[in-house]
Amino acid sequence: MCNPSEKGCSCGSEQKAPLKTGAEIIVDTLIEQGVDTMFGYLGGVLLPLFDKLYDAPINFIIPRHEQGGCHMADAYARATGKTGVIVVTSGPGACNLITGLATAMMDSVPIVAITGQVRTELIGNDAFQEADTTGITRPITKHNVIVKDVNDLQQILREAFYIANTGRPGPVLVDIPVDIAIAKTEPKPLKEISMPGYKLLNKGHARQVQMAAKAINKSQKPVLYVGGGVIIAGASEELTTFAEKANLPVTMTLMGLGSYDQSKPQSLDMLGMHGSAYANYAVQNCDLLIAVGARFEDRVTGKLKTFAPNAKIIHIDIDPASISKNVHVDVPVVGDAKEILKELIEAVEYNGRQEWFDQIAKWKAKHPFSYDTKADTIKPQYVIEQLDKATKGDAVIVTGVGQHQMWAAQFYKYNKPRHFITSGGLGTMGFGVPAAVGAQIARPDALVIDIDGDSSFNMTMNEICTAVQYKLPIKICILNNGYMGMVRQWQELFYGKRYSKSSLVNPDFAQVARAFGAVGITVDKKDEVPAAIKQMLKETKPCVVDFRIDREENVWPMVAAGKSLDEMDGLEICESMA
Repeated sequence: MCNPSEKGCSCGSEQKAPLKTGAEIIVDTLIEQGVDTMFGYLGGVLLPLFDKLYDAPINFIIPRHEQGGCHMADAYARATGKTGVIVVTSGPGACNLITGLATAMMDSVPIVAITGQVRTELIGNDAFQEADTTGITRPITKHNVIVKDVNDLQQILREAFYIANTGRPGPVLVDIPVDIAIAKTEPKPLKEISMPGYKLLNKGHARQVQMAAKAINKSQKPVLYVGGGVIIAGASEELTTFAEKANLPVTMTLMGLGSYDQSKPQSLDMLGMHGSAYANYAVQNCDLLIAVGARFEDRVTGKLKTFAPNAKIIHIDIDPASISKNVHVDVPVVGDAKEILKELIEAVEYNGRQEWFDQIAKWKAKHPFSYDTKADTIKPQYVIEQLDKATKGDAVIVTGVGQHQMWAAQFYKYNKPRHFITSGGLGTMGFGVPAAVGAQIARPDALVIDIDGDSSFNMTMNEICTAVQYKLPIKICILNNGYMGMVRQWQELFYGKRYSKSSLVNPDFAQVARAFGAVGITVDKKDEVPAAIKQMLKETKPCVVDFRIDREENVWPMVAAGKSLDEMDGLEICESMA
């Protein structure tokens, strides 16, 4: 009888690959997709998978909470451009991903989330730790699916990675019942993904590109408005070449910071609710607005009816659903920003536009970002300026959400992509500490600093334990004012200083850090700030610096809800302190 394993067998029988369990298929597919780092938390229905991960060549990071793990995978993806991977158990484990998935969805971050599930025959019976994971996460994922046949598992996982990191990226969730993880199947060879219902448009329509170039060449008062899509597309170099060839002033969204070097004279810095006055004035007075990888969201546009009232609008975006979603677009160009910018570089012409740049220079001179530099208290802007000075703008900055996030956007100057990592669309407090962990794992040789607020820090400070366990030298600068700062600012301005439930009683953050095994420093005096930053930067362990800042400092300028982009509060305050 023929033994197919013997060399030289000529009986014509075809050898079949040995069967593998679903758990083995998962690990093999992760490795096939280039995954070398992933994040996750154990649970009963995941034990078959974790048993196979035991010998896998994958760096596995265990957070202290599944939400923190999802933020870590998110920041890992933002820092590298790769797909982040998070795996959690069924029921509460999967439910704890919700905020992290929604954060990634709003900011177009590629994540593959693998969730365990109860056995297929128990689904719908309210089994222990059962939740309708795909039903719960459908609105906050780009795609999700529950695997009901082990023979489909490998293809579903391959499609998950493909969907997550193509087109407009986003999180994809694959829910895997435990019986699928232990069932056996034959591995399938890798082949090109073909999904008839999922079409990608990378090259812009030639006629639309030419129309855009013609409008740019004709314009006398253009503004280039850049969003996070440029960073996602890896198009910062093309953007810079395009802006310089056509001689365009450049403003960026919060998510777009770093896509264009802010030290260049053409930079208008950030626009929007807490953006620069000169960017907002330029947008409101331009005759052409060229949006690249941005989606005209409300924190940028202010009152939609009066946004860029004199401008013809060009919108370049890979997501056709974003075109004319919020504002009417005159020249839509659907496609990959990198490819379209390459075409535009060839078609645009240099135009001096001296009168326009002279006007912008006047706005810059009159309305700089400013604060009271003579104050005896620690001003948060001063702390960030000192960080910028000490790091020479070469750190990876992550943030939580609130006033500190806006000051980090205003007073730290970014000159390269993937050096500013923050929660934009969802505005997720608590993002900072786990994001710093994820960014440091992604870029072990980089200096990673979390600029955080006391309220945001309180939400996820437990992830300092993760940083200590994995010996990650993250730096955390807490701008501690004892308030939910942005909420307090709104209560001051619009609710008669009735600070309802916005004040906090904080622990001693430096002592907490030391209890976790990190370094803890407290700074009470302004003249101690530079030395504390210097000491922080020398530390090789995780380090928390608690800056006790001016309690009622506000973020200026500010476009209040319902106001036009050029109706900014606080300009006279900024002028008086400039």
